Amino acid sequence: MQTLDIISVNIWHILISLANLALIFWFAKKFLFGPIRVVFEKRENEIAHRYAAADEAQRVADENRATWEGKVRGADDEAKRIITEATDTAKYRADQILTDANTRAQGIVERAETEAKLERKKATEGIKREIVDVSSAIAEKMLEREVNENDHRALIDSFIDKIGDGDERDQ
Repeated sequence: MQTLDIISVNIWHILISLANLALIFWFAKKFLFGPIRVVFEKRENEIAHRYAAADEAQRVADENRATWEGKVRGADDEAKRIITEATDTAKYRADQILTDANTRAQGIVERAETEAKLERKKATEGIKREIVDVSSAIAEKMLEREVNENDHRALIDSFIDKIGDGDERDQ
């Protein structure tokens, strides 16, 4: 019957093996799985915290980017406005300068024309006087007598006025 001993099942061995297994399982759970689970939970919390910090940093970066983009757009708009105002002011000033220059030039031309007319009138008067004097001298010589100068001047003046009226109409 020796064959039965080898095949036989010993209940005590099975119970001791099960107790051994339970003891190893309890020992592993108590001293191995517990600390490992704590380490895993710490790492999981740390990773979750890092993800939360990264999400917060991304949100802040997006807000800052939006703020700066708004400021840049505002600065661009302000720069365009300033350039437009400066251009308008420059055009206005240029128009004012041109108007003032034209007014001054017109005044200078008018004064020059007035002075030219006065000079022409003075020259005409001077020529008339000289003609009167020369004609008086010629008439005296021709007549060889004493001529009344006032009568003679009146005749010559009327003759010159007729000549002067003809010259003025030509101009």
